[in-house]
Amino acid sequence: MRTALGTEDNQGQRLESIWTDVGCLRMHARMAATPAGAGAPPVVLVHGFVISSRYMVPAAEQLARQYPVYAPDLPGFGRSTKPGRALSLTELADALVAWLDVMGLEQPVLLGNSFGCQVIADLAVRYPDRLARAVLIGPTIDRHRRTALQQIARLQLDMLREPASLPLLHIPDYVRAGPRRIFRTYQEMMRDRIEENLPLISIPTLVVRGTRDPVAPRDWVEEVTRLLPAGRLAMIPGAAHAVNYNAPLELARLVRGFLSDETCAEDKSGLRTSWVEGRL
Repeated sequence: MRTALGTEDNQGQRLESIWTDVGCLRMHARMAATPAGAGAPPVVLVHGFVISSRYMVPAAEQLARQYPVYAPDLPGFGRSTKPGRALSLTELADALVAWLDVMGLEQPVLLGNSFGCQVIADLAVRYPDRLARAVLIGPTIDRHRRTALQQIARLQLDMLREPASLPLLHIPDYVRAGPRRIFRTYQEMMRDRIEENLPLISIPTLVVRGTRDPVAPRDWVEEVTRLLPAGRLAMIPGAAHAVNYNAPLELARLVRGFLSDETCAEDKSGLRTSWVEGRL
């Protein structure tokens, strides 16, 4: 079943809502209504902590000009089925793989923001043949700042740096998730040690950070990039944590360059940094 979202950018790209049965779950996703050119790798956008794929729409619309794009709501969030309990991070990654199977997406590019990076890292380690490349935007949790107080303070600071429309967009997602699911998922996010997974991810991986992101500081994303066997770091000047929402044009430009760079798979230097001069 599909329902048009009615969102359209200045080149006529449009997203549709689709619902897919994945075992006993019914998962909602947003996808590009107009297929991209033949041979373009599919890009799957993975949302962050207890929210939905709605804030992925700006980046999805830009990427849909060239790639088949999908943005699922993980089980328990957005419009997807709410299981009776909050799923663990590993279960969320398993559900994403099962959804990829149903959708026939064998080796997509996975692009995640924040907690979505943790889901992708877990998936990449346990299902290394299920993705071609990865893009990690503002990866969490910074292992040097893993206390609840530090994370809450940084999230509050980030909200002051994001567009005013972003918190309003998230409110319905928080309501749908509910306090118990939010708390359990928060525990999963804080328990996960992404730094232990990163050295096991052999695929080319682009790490993206907005220079005004307080949640993923520069020293942390540089460490993330060094831990990745084939990592590359890109900074977007002036952008905050949700780069996919606050700087979608700049992000799409980075992703296009990354996916067209055949030498990236051979890059073992650990830290290559590029900058995108934006309007921010």
